[in-house]
Amino acid sequence: MKKVIQTDNAPAAIGPYSQAIEVAGTLYISGQVPVDPETGKIVEGGIEAQTERVLKNIGAILEAAGLEFEHVVKSTVLLDDIGNFSQMNEVYKSFYKENSPARAAFQVAALPLGAMIEIETIAVRN
Repeated sequence: MKKVIQTDNAPAAIGPYSQAIEVAGTLYISGQVPVDPETGKIVEGGIEAQTERVLKNIGAILEAAGLEFEHVVKSTVLLDDIGNFSQMNEVYKSFYKENSPARAAFQVAALPLGAMIEIETIAVRN
């Protein structure tokens, strides 16, 4: 049976989807864009600020599910410009200090709300 995970500490869904769904101990977090949950707006400051906001949003959803970054097993990073890969990596690695999850990264033509980055995440209870 699936369980919907929702928190006010991450942005509300901007479409017909849930922030996250948990099934059989696996948490599937929908792609998060760099929206500040307090303002409902994309954060300013370039790829570093946007990456940090996305990962904070993911952290809030993990926390709502009773999990932490150490439970993340897979991330998919979507970038509007693959040239931002190195800067994104610098911020990303500060959230995954040890045993980083498996990951893929792609450049895409555009992202919702004009975001520079979107990350979807899968976490598993140990």
